[in-house]
Amino acid sequence: MAEKTRYSDEELQEFRTLILEKLDKARKDYEILKASLSGSDGNDIADTSPTFKVLEEGASVLSKEEAGRLAQRQAKFIAHLEAALIRIENKTYGICRVTGKLISKERLRAVPHATLSIEAKENGQG
Repeated sequence: MAEKTRYSDEELQEFRTLILEKLDKARKDYEILKASLSGSDGNDIADTSPTFKVLEEGASVLSKEEAGRLAQRQAKFIAHLEAALIRIENKTYGICRVTGKLISKERLRAVPHATLSIEAKENGQG
């Protein structure tokens, strides 16, 4: 049997669902960080969701500089997840940009925006 060169549509759909869930949470976390930077404390989902409440309370004790760095990092994470969705649409998702081989499902489940296989990453490529 020939080596698999891309994930099936069903597998891509599974990864798409995972990425959309992570993207939704990342965007909510980003909004909380932005709100902490602007000093606004609106009564949104943070009042009813324990997960976001904890993040909000943690963000409230961060310095503006730390919160700014976290917000930038979160924005970058969101951009990486959005790029992964585009790769799913193009059916190039999960293909290592260095080796051209499939990135393991385990790695993609842990880091759904990965573009390098463990092999390429460990060899310092990319």
